[in-house]
Amino acid sequence: MRRTVWRWARPIGSALTLGVLVWRVGTGPFLDGLRMVDGRALAAAAGIALLTTVCCAWRWKTVAAGLGIGVSLPAAVAAYYRSQFLNVTLPGGVVGDVHRGVSHGRTVSDVGLGLRAVVLERFAGQIVQLLLTVVALLALPSPVQSSMPVVAAVFVAFVVAVVVLARVRRGSPRSLWARLRNAAARDIRHGLLARKAWVGVGLASVFVVAGHALTFLVAAQTAGTTASPAQMLPIALLAMMAMGIASGGGWGQREGLTAWAFGAAGVGAGRGVATGVVYGIMVLVATLPGAGVLVVAWFRDTRLARRKPSPFRKGAAHA
Repeated sequence: MRRTVWRWARPIGSALTLGVLVWRVGTGPFLDGLRMVDGRALAAAAGIALLTTVCCAWRWKTVAAGLGIGVSLPAAVAAYYRSQFLNVTLPGGVVGDVHRGVSHGRTVSDVGLGLRAVVLERFAGQIVQLLLTVVALLALPSPVQSSMPVVAAVFVAFVVAVVVLARVRRGSPRSLWARLRNAAARDIRHGLLARKAWVGVGLASVFVVAGHALTFLVAAQTAGTTASPAQMLPIALLAMMAMGIASGGGWGQREGLTAWAFGAAGVGAGRGVATGVVYGIMVLVATLPGAGVLVVAWFRDTRLARRKPSPFRKGAAHA
């Protein structure tokens, strides 16, 4: 029952958000966003996405190696493109990550460990994004600047708690909580806090956040925003963090978040909607190589299935 409610709550919520936006700002910003997307913006999105995807794949490769389940960089890049495409096109915003973890887990004969590597990799990216967002919103004028000291204090407390968790001593193996705690602490120590891991994971995450912010700034400029990059950067980081919290911020959610962020900053809610539309199209086009990876994998699996001899034919031959 709960799954059914949640399955329908997301599309209904997105539809309601779109309805409210159309009621408040009209259809003009949506049409403007569709009309203003050009080849230059799409090419920029594809180029930036290539760099950020390689960085994400390197981050995943580093974390997976720390957990003892290696993956080559070319395979990681292909799998990451596929997961991004699935995240963008399917409801929930995490289907691609689950698929990536399960596929890698099957390759190394440990689905649980494969999923944990993906969770840990995405967790590291979110932590770095939150850190950069907090610093930028503390330093630059934004609609939430007055609240950032409290957010910064909570963030520091959270990081301290994670570090303490990674250093906890083992408890009784009979306790489920102790087993889960020990597993999480072991994964964090080996996958993130190891000497060969944390620098690479941190730098890769910084480049990923910078690439996403640059994509958002290109989308805002394409949508006709005339504000300076210094004024737009905190808005971009704030909107991206809100979209991440909203599980990907798909159609409807994304435009609602950008409308709020732009409106609170005095740039204009309508311009925020147009930017959200442009950004969504840019991200979709940038992840299209993932569709190619899916097609290639489908043809490969189909070809392998045809080559496998049928057990009935084997039996007939022996008979």
